[in-house]
Amino acid sequence: MKYWLAIVSRDHVKRGVDLGIAQIGHGKRAGVARMHAGDWLIYYSARASLTSKEPLQAFTAIGQISEGPVWQADEGDFKPWRRSVTYVEGAADAPIGPLTQKLELTSVPNWGYQLRRGLVELTERDFRTIRTAMGVRE
Repeated sequence: MKYWLAIVSRDHVKRGVDLGIAQIGHGKRAGVARMHAGDWLIYYSARASLTSKEPLQAFTAIGQISEGPVWQADEGDFKPWRRSVTYVEGAADAPIGPLTQKLELTSVPNWGYQLRRGLVELTERDFRTIRTAMGVRE
């Protein structure tokens, strides 16, 4: 089992939660193909929306990758790759600020640079810390 952090704006996260899917890197296959059933996924949203300059800087959803293949959706001109996810209901947004001194993810200088990759593997310890901050119990 692995723990993943995907970087996606909150409006896109909310749409994915509503659809029960993960879609990463503007619909590219590589990110969702790295995940396997049973892995956990947490979303971090630097902004509220893709077009907004309003910073959010919070963890915005948590879920577990479901059984089933990666598939390509057809939305006309847009054909994103997706995976099914069972999201945890009732998870609260958790600002990253109060967690920066607790996470291995943020323990290195310029830690935000790695988030530009769009998908980062988390340690189990960081996963548990973030999950607790989101108000989710084991």
